[in-house]
Amino acid sequence: MADSKELQQIVERAVAQVFERQLPKLQSELVSRVLAELPVETAAAEGSAAGPASSNLVQSVATIHSGTTQKEILRALLDAGSSHAARLALFVVKGGAASGWQSRGLGEDDAVKDFPLDMSSGPVSHAYMNRVAAPANIAEMDPRFVKQFGGPDNEQILVLPLVLKEKVAALLYADGGSSNALDPAALEVLVMATSAWLEVTSLRKQMQKDIAEPAPPMERPAPAPVQTVSSFPDPFAGHAPKHIAPKPVPEPEPVEVVEVAHAGSAGAAASAAAAADPFAGLSAEDADTHRKAQRFARLLVDEIKLYNQAKVAEGRRHKDLYDRLKEDIDKSRATFQKRYGSTAAASGDYFQKEVVRSLAEDDMSVMGANFKK
Repeated sequence: MADSKELQQIVERAVAQVFERQLPKLQSELVSRVLAELPVETAAAEGSAAGPASSNLVQSVATIHSGTTQKEILRALLDAGSSHAARLALFVVKGGAASGWQSRGLGEDDAVKDFPLDMSSGPVSHAYMNRVAAPANIAEMDPRFVKQFGGPDNEQILVLPLVLKEKVAALLYADGGSSNALDPAALEVLVMATSAWLEVTSLRKQMQKDIAEPAPPMERPAPAPVQTVSSFPDPFAGHAPKHIAPKPVPEPEPVEVVEVAHAGSAGAAASAAAAADPFAGLSAEDADTHRKAQRFARLLVDEIKLYNQAKVAEGRRHKDLYDRLKEDIDKSRATFQKRYGSTAAASGDYFQKEVVRSLAEDDMSVMGANFKK
């Protein structure tokens, strides 16, 4: 047992050193990719005078990427956004309801805390339903919000969605206040950078967990029910809006199933466990290899999806997803094969299945004619 703990500590230190070396490179690449999303006409119009503004934007993105926890990242978004808008407010979205979290320029940082934002119409509804930035006039905003916090002098506002795992997790309100200082393009870049960094942080933690997995116990516990856990933590999990009445928590989506060890003490219990565990007939070592291969495939495909969101959307629409992502898919497939191609998990073809499940949403036709079946 002592040897296992010592080995785990060695692996954890090695993983931490690798991530420490790679993070600066990853941050730089994320900044470049996010800035590349800026409209070409905007960059052309700014010309050579855009130097200071671009430098300020890069610094803002770097500040967001310096956050190591979800709350730090979200607070950094508001702080960085303050350079591009006079007033900001972040609203948490849960169960179709939006509740205030923190703000900048509206008084205290907690000025909007638990404020129930109307999502039924106006720019808030548009941003939430279409997952796009929604510019509007203050007259279209929730009247209760305007009554309590007022509006900008030029009456122009902006509502942006913070999208995580293809779902709107929060809405960012912005306006120019009395100075009319509002930069929509910069705010869009900051929101995209925040979404990307939150997902990278989640993937990094998941990968650390998978690599530094503790050794299995010598004795297996009694039968226990199958549990499901999400591979992406909710940054607002601890936020419980006061205005939303408590209601039963819905069953989580079966993103990843963690099998709980069991013993076949009774016939019925053994049959149920075997049906729930697709590797029930394998040895403990082979079953563990299959599960690790599944998780590794998910991580590889999640990374492709994270860095190629626009290509994924276009590929699904035009049914040529493989042609657009060929280089990334083939490179990740080679990585998967190098690690698991000669193991017991090779027969599971987990990388191929995960590509179709996650990227193509289980629609093989979306991959295109050149995708190897």
